[in-house]
Amino acid sequence: MAKLENDNEQPIEVVKYEEEYSEESFWSKLGYHALTIGRNLVDLALQLYYAMQDPDIPTWVKTVIMGALGYLILPLDAIPDLIPGAGYTDDLGAIVAAVGIAATYITPEVKAKAGAKLKEWFG
Repeated sequence: MAKLENDNEQPIEVVKYEEEYSEESFWSKLGYHALTIGRNLVDLALQLYYAMQDPDIPTWVKTVIMGALGYLILPLDAIPDLIPGAGYTDDLGAIVAAVGIAATYITPEVKAKAGAKLKEWFG
């Protein structure tokens, strides 16, 4: 999903969903659908969100993150989110690809913030 072009390492595929991302939409989607989305996917999405707050993150990595989170926010994507048991599998693929790209910026502090929010939502 979040492939890189060989010549200039600019993200493609997921980037087209960057416009779907907004902080308000992100929190709304996770707030209302966290239990349906599932703890693991929510954890990864939160890690990306908090990593994106790092002022030193390169723009292209931030773009990949915003694209992956935008894809998660979008209810009608390759596999519509409303399909029970399968609706978030494509979203997981996009998020996992973005986590791989942004791994350097997912610090212990980022994981702690995500963990605190998970504990608040899932107990």
